[in-house]
Amino acid sequence: MKRLHVDRARRLRVGQTDAERKLWFFLRNRQLQGWKFRRQHEIDRYIADFACPDAGVIVELDGAQHGEQVAYDEARTRELASMGYRVLRFWDNDVLTNIDGVLEVIVEALASSGPSPQPSPQRGEGACDGD
Repeated sequence: MKRLHVDRARRLRVGQTDAERKLWFFLRNRQLQGWKFRRQHEIDRYIADFACPDAGVIVELDGAQHGEQVAYDEARTRELASMGYRVLRFWDNDVLTNIDGVLEVIVEALASSGPSPQPSPQRGEGACDGD
């Protein structure tokens, strides 16, 4: 299936908010207990701020504009949940002022999703050399 929103997702990655930049610092490169997160990740017709497909967890950061689109956000969350995702929502201000609390909630969601991921073998590890 062709990805429909690639250009939009790229623009969103380039134009990150301060809250997105701060949270991505902690989620990128498997820094959060080895879980792989993607930012501005396309799922069906939506683009999730951050997604951990292996755990089925989506993290959405909401700025002031989301106070005016509560019904849309709720419908979107229900649809993503019907696809098997657990959606966590945080206000930008929470990320900027209480990053430890936000990360704690994310870790709890990841822990309830199943076993921790196994780190990918580094080059040369676990590979057969044809003996």
